[in-house]
Amino acid sequence: MKNIIITGASRGIGRDTALQLAQDGHRVLALSRNEAALKALQQEAGDNLHYLAYDITSPDARPLLEIVEPWGTVDVLINNAGYLLNKPFHETTGTDWETVMGVNFHGPVHLLQMLRPFLQAAEKAHVLNIGSMGGYQGSSKFPGLLAYSVSKAAIATLTECLAEEWKDSGVCVNCLALGAVQTEMLAAAFPGMQAPVSSAQMGGFLSYFALQGHHFFNGKVLPVSVSTP
Repeated sequence: MKNIIITGASRGIGRDTALQLAQDGHRVLALSRNEAALKALQQEAGDNLHYLAYDITSPDARPLLEIVEPWGTVDVLINNAGYLLNKPFHETTGTDWETVMGVNFHGPVHLLQMLRPFLQAAEKAHVLNIGSMGGYQGSSKFPGLLAYSVSKAAIATLTECLAEEWKDSGVCVNCLALGAVQTEMLAAAFPGMQAPVSSAQMGGFLSYFALQGHHFFNGKVLPVSVSTP
């Protein structure tokens, strides 16, 4: 049994990944600001899933640490929470940038700093950052998604740098740059599009990679894409 924390677990890929991991017998802490959705997830997943209504951009770490400290270790951290802004560059305000970067970059950075002792206390921990093909160098880019794509490029570079910095501490860090997956976020970015991969399918893959991928990869930004978008 692994101790696993996943953000953005109230819907979409995060929810399906958390559900799969809990049903596989792992102890999962699901984080999201949507407490009602987390309660519904816990009822479906069973006793292996714990939840906390928590804003990852909050500087107050106490609610999370109260749960994690008795665990002693964190084997897997999945930074999945994401905020999509669909707006032309010239209309993107400073507040927009703060919101997008807060959820997609600064929030994961804060969690990594906070949870570092618990990750390094594990036998071989895995940090899995969920990126996007929008932030993958050389991939197709789309109007209106500039801020989102930039934030995902930042998390990809963080992955490469942090893997090097932590390589002697027993913690591996990887990033999966996802292509089109049928989620509410995709519908907001590309209305009417039908993705070739379902949220449940991607959740199954992420649950597998979170547990096994660090035995084969470290510091890698890997495209996981059938189509873009």
